[in-house]
Amino acid sequence: MAEIGDAGQRRLLASTAAVVGCGALGTNIANGLVRAGVGRVRLIDRDFIELNNLQRQVLFDETDIAQGLPKAVAAAAKLRKINSQVEVEPVVTDVNPDNVEQLVGDVDLVLDGTDNFETRLLINDVCVKRDIPWIYGGVISTCGMTMTIVPHDTPCFRCFLNELPAPGSSPTCDMVGVLGTAAMVVAALEVTEGIKLLTGQMDALRRELLYCDVWAGSFERLGLAKDDTPCPACDLGQYEFLEARQGSWATALCGRDAVQINLRHEMQTSFPQLAERLRSVGEVAYNDYLLRFRVEPYELNVFPDGRTIVKGCSDPALARTLYARYVGL
Repeated sequence: MAEIGDAGQRRLLASTAAVVGCGALGTNIANGLVRAGVGRVRLIDRDFIELNNLQRQVLFDETDIAQGLPKAVAAAAKLRKINSQVEVEPVVTDVNPDNVEQLVGDVDLVLDGTDNFETRLLINDVCVKRDIPWIYGGVISTCGMTMTIVPHDTPCFRCFLNELPAPGSSPTCDMVGVLGTAAMVVAALEVTEGIKLLTGQMDALRRELLYCDVWAGSFERLGLAKDDTPCPACDLGQYEFLEARQGSWATALCGRDAVQINLRHEMQTSFPQLAERLRSVGEVAYNDYLLRFRVEPYELNVFPDGRTIVKGCSDPALARTLYARYVGL
């Protein structure tokens, strides 16, 4: 391709990219990067494969489920068979303020395959701090969106989303579903922007938010411009998620087979709104003080300030996955 050429291909081979999340977006992104010849690809994910993942997570099959493999490990095994010249590094961990700089601080590019806003804002903090380009992507139902972020050149993700949405206010894939082809389209857009960045073609970048609905066959371009309000991250250098002054943390409750998810600042939860979304996937009941949601073998007890106790689970990483899946943040 004239757009890449021999010199561009060599730049790709000399590059390192991190994919955070190996779900619907992440597996498609990693597949595209490895086939394009990006020399080193780091896959970061805390989760294991489930049967319902196979509808949209293209690097997995039923054998991976039978073997009980983590997503990052199973994805890496498949990708090594596709391109043996690429170094694929699986990392099975929960991305958090304590480890995120170590995980992505040495890469040339970060691509978003996550499923929650908290992790994206954390990625934004570390990338802005270290001047690492990253590409946001999100998919829900038949829709998706993506934007390319070059720190101190384009608006950052914190410019776009100044604060976390309240718990339960945003739909999740487990509540409304996700069409596999929507993830493929958004992942393809992310990888294409990544190739531009890694080959140094800054003038070719999309400097807007691109929104698509693959069911309707529609695409919208939304211009991004900074206003007069200083951004905490890219203008003021205040990295509140990286410094653990925003977001959440998980604590295993001794002897209770439960994990408590705590928010670092109080957020009001709308129980009627959250209950309406959860009824399609499990048993839910609530009063003024507590919302209780059961989906076997787990039970989530959500308090008005967003604090949540996940029962039937002693692993904080799994509890955070369940919280993101059903409560959302």
